[in-house]
Amino acid sequence: MDPQQWLDNFEAKLADLQRKSADLQENFENSQATATSQDGSVTVTVGPNGGLLNLQLGHRAVELGAARLTAVILQTARTAQKQAAQKVMEAFEPLGEGTEAMRMVSDSIPDDDQSQVDERDYAEPDPEPEPEPARATPPYASRQMQMPARPARRAPVDDDDENQPW
Repeated sequence: MDPQQWLDNFEAKLADLQRKSADLQENFENSQATATSQDGSVTVTVGPNGGLLNLQLGHRAVELGAARLTAVILQTARTAQKQAAQKVMEAFEPLGEGTEAMRMVSDSIPDDDQSQVDERDYAEPDPEPEPEPARATPPYASRQMQMPARPARRAPVDDDDENQPW
């Protein structure tokens, strides 16, 4: 192969790689995803790394109760994270097709059955048992034992009448 031809091929490959890299960066930055729960009570937006960017609770969210709301938020967040991961994989595909890196990215996307939230984990807690009624306090228990008070010490009496005019 002619050195000039080799150099031209190398420069063409380099230019293609730079273009794909710039596309990857732009597409990666735009790989956020938004998902809304089936009942519309929760909307979650995540970034390309799956990090939470926004959480919106609709008016129906307060009707769900704490445990159910927790389950809906987590399920909706998982859906959004999966969508974002798929967008990242699509953005990376032109650059990493057929590489170990591409396999690693595709393996990081959870299967549908793994992303399901078991709502039993977020069941409403059992109500706290009623406190036992306080036992009647025996009459002697409320009184504290008191020691008899000591008589106060008297100042020594001075029989000297000179200081007292009466």
